[in-house]
Amino acid sequence: MNFKVIFAAMILGPASGLTAMATSASAAEVNLYSYRQPFLMNPLLNAFTKETGIKVNMVYLKKGMLERLKAEGANSPADLILTADIGNLHNLVEADLLQAAKSRMLESNVPARFRHPKGLWFGLTTRARIIFAHKKRVKPGEAATYEDLAQPHMKGRVCTRSGKHVYNVSLLASIIAAKGEAAAEAWARGLKANLARKPQGNDRAQVKAVYQGECDVALGNTYYMGKMMTNEKSPVQKKWAAAVNVIFPNQGGRGTHVNISGAGVTKGAKNKANAVKLIEFLSGGAAQKIYAEGNFEYPIKAGVKPHPIVAGWGKFKADETFLSKIAEHRTQATRIMDKVRFNN
Repeated sequence: MNFKVIFAAMILGPASGLTAMATSASAAEVNLYSYRQPFLMNPLLNAFTKETGIKVNMVYLKKGMLERLKAEGANSPADLILTADIGNLHNLVEADLLQAAKSRMLESNVPARFRHPKGLWFGLTTRARIIFAHKKRVKPGEAATYEDLAQPHMKGRVCTRSGKHVYNVSLLASIIAAKGEAAAEAWARGLKANLARKPQGNDRAQVKAVYQGECDVALGNTYYMGKMMTNEKSPVQKKWAAAVNVIFPNQGGRGTHVNISGAGVTKGAKNKANAVKLIEFLSGGAAQKIYAEGNFEYPIKAGVKPHPIVAGWGKFKADETFLSKIAEHRTQATRIMDKVRFNN
């Protein structure tokens, strides 16, 4: 089935998409629910089909994957899911919507800290949660750590998106894992006190705010820098990117928080073997190169080079805490964001 057919069916409504997918089930197919956009996934899925002969029926979802899988239950046609951030993967695990997959290839391609200890999900790409700092208004050393952003010298100089967004919840969860809940709460309070404006927008909007002088530093994911630097549809974003330095925090300590995009086999998968084959393919060298070139993410598989733009930011020390451990603190992190009224 053509990817566009499935996507069009979803626009008409959930039932249409499900019918199209369910009626096409066969041993030579695999059914995918994806938060990852078609522009990125189609080249990868076409390459997989060409290599294996297995056709991929992809439904692109902007939101609501967990709720959809819950509602569909055992009748869900989905064999596997693709999503971004450990938070989304953890929520699917907590809802008992994924099943274990065992694969020597995945164990070889995906480092242990980027996969679930029981094989419920596997990372496929990584991204660092970094600091974007204005090239002229931020002095060297002023914003070298996440902790610096909560210090008095940053009063009124920080921008960020919602504290309840999965990216920031995962960052706070990593701080809980490293320093404990009390220290994490103190950091969240300090960061809120230093905000130049109410949390709003996406990661790119924070860099725009730095460019426009609303703030001096912002939190964001690395791949957004690459997207801004090469944006031909909105060339002004190149100016935003040119105004900031990329800072990998905590290089003298635990390292920079790194998150993932990842995949998991659904609990009711009817084509489990094909689903595992697709995850294996996406973790392999050819697919990893496509990921790196298409979205400025870091390859999960050792030995695959990142995009030259990404490589140009230099090597960095990453926090090596297992993401499965960080995910265990997400509930605490969300509670802290509520307690300090971060978004208010």
